[in-house]
Amino acid sequence: MNQNIIKIFDTTLRDGEQSPGASMNTEEKIQIAAQLERLGVDIIEAGFAAASPGDFDAIDKIAQRVTCSTVCSLARATDADVKAAGEAIAKAKMKRIHTFIATSKIHMEHKLKMTPDEVIKRAVRAVSYAREFVEDVEFSCEDAGRSDMGFMKEITDAVIAAGATTINLPDTVGFRLPFEIGAMVKEMSAYVKGRAIISVHNHNDLGLGVANSLEAVINGARQIECTINGLGERAGNAALEEIVMALKTRSDVFSEYTTNINTKEIYPSSRLIANITGIEPQPNKAIVGKNAFAHESGIHQDGMLKNKSTYEIISPADIGLDLDDTLVLGKHSGRAAFKDKLGKLGFSLSEEELNTSFERFKILADRKKDVYDDDLRALVTSEMTMAPKIYELISLQLMDCSNGVPSAAVSIKKDGKEIIDAGIGEGTIDAIFKTIDRISGYEGQLLEYKVKSVSEGKDALANVTVKVSFNSEPAIIGHGLNIDTMLASARAYIGALNSYLSMAGKLKSRHCDSSKTI
Repeated sequence: MNQNIIKIFDTTLRDGEQSPGASMNTEEKIQIAAQLERLGVDIIEAGFAAASPGDFDAIDKIAQRVTCSTVCSLARATDADVKAAGEAIAKAKMKRIHTFIATSKIHMEHKLKMTPDEVIKRAVRAVSYAREFVEDVEFSCEDAGRSDMGFMKEITDAVIAAGATTINLPDTVGFRLPFEIGAMVKEMSAYVKGRAIISVHNHNDLGLGVANSLEAVINGARQIECTINGLGERAGNAALEEIVMALKTRSDVFSEYTTNINTKEIYPSSRLIANITGIEPQPNKAIVGKNAFAHESGIHQDGMLKNKSTYEIISPADIGLDLDDTLVLGKHSGRAAFKDKLGKLGFSLSEEELNTSFERFKILADRKKDVYDDDLRALVTSEMTMAPKIYELISLQLMDCSNGVPSAAVSIKKDGKEIIDAGIGEGTIDAIFKTIDRISGYEGQLLEYKVKSVSEGKDALANVTVKVSFNSEPAIIGHGLNIDTMLASARAYIGALNSYLSMAGKLKSRHCDSSKTI
């Protein structure tokens, strides 16, 4: 390995999906993995194969789709987990198993209820078994940030001897400060002496995930685990875009180091993740936030007009955001202009996907004067990540007034047959969803409902995200897109139902405990 290249290990599909409300269906995960590959991510942690048949299926499909990045599955230090991981990534061109066990005193005593010797034995068994499936095995000392250094060296020696090629030191609860992470990484790097790659996985509980990761690089880490938009459990993980752009922008400090990331794919990656999960980066989020390149102060605006470098240390074009591209599409725009615009936005569509997306674009353009970049991103993402259409919305008729009873008449197609029914509710949305339940026979509990404007103006697209639990099963996310918010809501709910049904056989999971977090 070139010691000057920092490997980027993206765990958006695993740790990122553990963000509350960020669950994804298989089609969405495949599209994200394809985008991460375009981004140049070295290792894609595609999921946790033993968590459920749904996770296994998604990893298996990603393993067949991705060719330029290593596909990885997480596994606890058990034979069952390791076997599931090995089988899920079996078809990948480049593959890795990532196994872990807690090494901090508090975790060993209170969670694992195991002695240090038992933990080492379990770790060695997991790594040895993983080597039967792959040559590339990563081992994580869960809660390394609070682990005893002597014990970490002991277990590291044991797992390297068993075949581990990467040793990950997660700050699982985001507790450590940069100088502490730096000292830990420096000592472990010196101890390992090239026998394995040292990696870090920093959580952001104190807002230090990126700072800790950069300090780790300075002190010998050659792999950084991170997520797009900083998604992850609790306060999230170190953000990929911030780490990569810090390394690039501060080349005076990090002159020895580089990554394989194509930074022009950062903004398209961020938007894809936001559209799929429904979790928007905060407006003042570094690199990809809505205001990241906005300048309101008169002094700043004056400086920018004279020389952009006065207040802008990163060019928007460097992350794939072309603020100077003023081409706005409309109903008279042709297929060539549409295809060209999608290419500039980072989309690579098959002929069939292009035809379907163009048809939806023309329908939208007939109702909307100007179609902006964000409209196109939302439209194409919606089309490419749609679950199989078991149920398809045909029409929707609503009646509501200030003192009346809200009602909805819904027409849905299933197996080529149109089914029509009507129902009432406590509000218009409630009436729509209850009527869909009556038609489908599945009872949904709405856990979350969000609507946002995709672009600007009174004809802006409404992007509705719902989180629904059907028949008391695990919650499913659904998305709906339309100028009419009620139609978008109905489509979002049916989208969630279709995702649930397509995963129905997979959602009966092999139940996992909470120790999947690292």
